[in-house]
Amino acid sequence: MAQKTNNPVMKGIIIAAAASVMWGISGTTLQLISQNLAIPAAWMLSIRTFSAGIILLVISGFMYGKKTFNVFKRRDTTISVLSYAVFGLMANLLTFYYAIQKGNASAATILQYLSPLFIVLGGVIFKRQHPFRSDLIAFVLALLGVFFALTKGNFTQLDIPIDSLLWGLGSGITAALYVVLPQKAADSNPPIVVLGWGTIIASILFNIYRPFWVNPPQISGELVAAVATVVLFGTILPFSLLMVATRYAPSDVVSIMDALQPITTSLLSVLFFNLHLTLIEIIGIALVIIAVYILQDGRRKALTENDLHY
Repeated sequence: MAQKTNNPVMKGIIIAAAASVMWGISGTTLQLISQNLAIPAAWMLSIRTFSAGIILLVISGFMYGKKTFNVFKRRDTTISVLSYAVFGLMANLLTFYYAIQKGNASAATILQYLSPLFIVLGGVIFKRQHPFRSDLIAFVLALLGVFFALTKGNFTQLDIPIDSLLWGLGSGITAALYVVLPQKAADSNPPIVVLGWGTIIASILFNIYRPFWVNPPQISGELVAAVATVVLFGTILPFSLLMVATRYAPSDVVSIMDALQPITTSLLSVLFFNLHLTLIEIIGIALVIIAVYILQDGRRKALTENDLHY
């Protein structure tokens, strides 16, 4: 009986791990597009959001029919989707792309992985929430990890350009907004619907600024394959897998698998972009991952204790 009970959880973990690895592959592919192929950010963001948005809304239409439009029937959910599209999804895609273009995918992914810390920090600053002891431990470990990963332990030497660091920090902050802003809409609508509308709204705005069909870069088989990889492995497949994973395993267990994203990106960067990771950098990446785990585990235990009190 015990084996049957554990099987669904393990299945959820494996599916979540696959989703996280896909996001890692997408990040590495973005480095290929932005640096090796020298594709402008504006064009890439326009084609990426358009392709993913259309596919997601078509899938939503087949799954939920007319309910796909329910998100716009209430003022609060409409505002939630619009703010998510602009300040969450658009801003995150933009900052993450530039962080990779100016530096490398490994560093950008590590900085974006700090988003749970920014969520907690936002609660402390704007909602006057009292931080837990685990929060403080996580912050110290994360800062130390980022210091090791981006400086190789030498404070006078930054391993990536300063503009890449700033874009990466912006990516972490906007990734936090990406999680927080759509919550109102996601409470009463399927997540894939919210993601679909957020992506298509972002696409409209990106294409107003830079239509992907006007003066496109030279189209090659390599570019088509890279864009398809980012659209499929960076949005559609991992998000769908994540929804399936939560049916088998608790969300806190599933979220731990996010740690595979920076690990995957770092390993692929070593293989394909000749990134040389020192022992101190590996320790830094590990500390960041441990910090986020401590943060999430502390929050989960606090919520469990609160439920027991009630």
